[in-house]
Amino acid sequence: MKFTKMQGCGNDYVYVNGITEKVENKKDVVPKLSDRHFGIGGDGVIFINASDKADFEMEMYNADGSRSQMCGNGIRCVGKFVYDKGLTDKKDIAVESFGAVKYLNLTVEDGKVSKVKVDMDEPELTAAKVPVKCDKEQAIMESVEVNGRTYKMTCVSMGNPHAIIFVDEITDDMVWVDGKALEVHPCFPERANIEFVQVIDRNHIKMRVWERGSGETFACGTGSCACVVAGVLNGLTDRNVTVSLLGGDLEIEWKEENNRVYMTGPAVTVFEGEVEI
Repeated sequence: MKFTKMQGCGNDYVYVNGITEKVENKKDVVPKLSDRHFGIGGDGVIFINASDKADFEMEMYNADGSRSQMCGNGIRCVGKFVYDKGLTDKKDIAVESFGAVKYLNLTVEDGKVSKVKVDMDEPELTAAKVPVKCDKEQAIMESVEVNGRTYKMTCVSMGNPHAIIFVDEITDDMVWVDGKALEVHPCFPERANIEFVQVIDRNHIKMRVWERGSGETFACGTGSCACVVAGVLNGLTDRNVTVSLLGGDLEIEWKEENNRVYMTGPAVTVFEGEVEI
């Protein structure tokens, strides 16, 4: 099977042209390909397929083989993949992911895509639709207990569930111990991505993320969007924010006039090859 390894701010995936490469038992194959010691290595695998409702479909799997609805860094690399490989000559494309369509604007330099702006749609704040178990309609600064500690979380869906926790300083224990435990906390019926956020100023935050099904990753595009939404809701940030991640920076804007979130960031091809599956 031919593949391309790509990354956006260090959030790396194995990309496969699902139009030409036919893969059976994806949920079994994905963990093997994602393994960083015995496989190609990555935060998961993304298959790029034909779509009846968009230019292409992004079929995304986490490193553990579970299906995921959306990945902001992943979808930027989908834009680069299809343009750089000549599958499209358009700089504005639509990509379907788990039934929802996102719209991408490609920045091309010397014939290759260098960065991508994605219309990430409107954030979902209704607790039951995130989903998170909560007595209130929205989970904003709700208390959650884990490992004997209590955090205040704000829950947002950007096509997948996020719990954002604002802290004075992010530590490894928060991410690796409490983040891991919170992913599978009973209040999240579909598990959740857990973001720990330090506010630098109203236009700059730092974030680390424990991703559902993958563990800590270098970046999370949907999580970055969710963090800015949570920052605005709690009066901590403005609507235009630079999100600094372990793997680089993303520019996030939550527009007041249409309630949509826009994410701009890099997309990079690392290497290509073939693998037996």
